[in-house]
Amino acid sequence: MPSPLPDPEQISILHADAELPVTFVRSHRARRVSLRVDSARRRIVLTAPMRMPRDMALRFAHVQGGWIAARLKRLPSPRPFEDGAEVPLFGVPHRIRHRPEARGTVWLEEREIHVAGRPEHLPRRLRDWLIAELRRRLMPLVHAKAERLQRPVKRVGLRDSRSRWGSCGPDGGLSFSWRLVFAPPEVLDYLVAHEVAHLVHKNHGPRFWAATRDLCDGPMEAPRTWLRANGEVLLQYGA
Repeated sequence: MPSPLPDPEQISILHADAELPVTFVRSHRARRVSLRVDSARRRIVLTAPMRMPRDMALRFAHVQGGWIAARLKRLPSPRPFEDGAEVPLFGVPHRIRHRPEARGTVWLEEREIHVAGRPEHLPRRLRDWLIAELRRRLMPLVHAKAERLQRPVKRVGLRDSRSRWGSCGPDGGLSFSWRLVFAPPEVLDYLVAHEVAHLVHKNHGPRFWAATRDLCDGPMEAPRTWLRANGEVLLQYGA
């Protein structure tokens, strides 16, 4: 049985008189040292094999200081939930309005999302409301597409996954990122079609893609392209 992995270590790489933050991790699977961009968590990750000396891994990172600095500048900025901020609700921009004097929780008025209560409660209340809005739109889509394939759906979960937009478990349970509430409807439709198609086809072969295409309400190429171009930004809302 492999030894437990050490906790990630926060290190600094000096480059051009600037200290660059890097997360250093060990991996049983790594065969060589590498650097990667983790856009979802807005960080650069240095991965090294378990037996590689720490100094050797850090020397590699120092040599790549220019690459690290350039990638850090390109990382998407966080977009916290706060009064006056703008968020896309199913692709349509809405302004957040804090209403401390009002009763209730969250409600819509035209293209504004009003959040009552104390300011420290705003992010959680808005997040809960957004998740409920996504579930309200998601569930009919899931069941309608699953019915077309005559496959049961065991359950549908919403998570804060930062590596996958959706998944289909071996028992027929589906899971989606709650941040899809920010995506246009055609993107949500495509991702539901994608995961429902996995109820029949467990791989990404030609039959799977044919089933996904048939389940989509429109062409699937455009939402796939949109997600590749904008997916990183969706992960920054509420960060």
